[in-house]
Amino acid sequence: QVQLVESGGGSVQAGGSLRLSCAASGYTYRTKCMGWFRQAPGKEREGVAAIDSDGSTSYADFVKGRFTISKDNAKNTLYLQMNSLKPEDTAVYYCAADLSARLWVASEWGYWGQGTQVTVAS
Repeated sequence: QVQLVESGGGSVQAGGSLRLSCAASGYTYRTKCMGWFRQAPGKEREGVAAIDSDGSTSYADFVKGRFTISKDNAKNTLYLQMNSLKPEDTAVYYCAADLSARLWVASEWGYWGQGTQVTVAS
């Protein structure tokens, strides 16, 4: 199995920054593809960013230029640097992993963290 533990969420004013972390443990060979999703109240879970084992990244249009996904393979830790935060970025952010998955298809991701709350005040 794979365990994913997120940290780094919190409350911030619009325009501020936060960095989320996701520590992976267990069968980390299954975490070749890792990503971040978010879910706001009353909305479906949506893909935010993903990174593959070769370092290639994908971003949702609504975060391009503001968020950066990265991974420290030595530490088995995934990061999401979030800058220029907007109130509409308020959501629970989830870390996800799998051998292979598409960012826009949440059902393809087999491993999930418990989520961390991000709140952006206007």
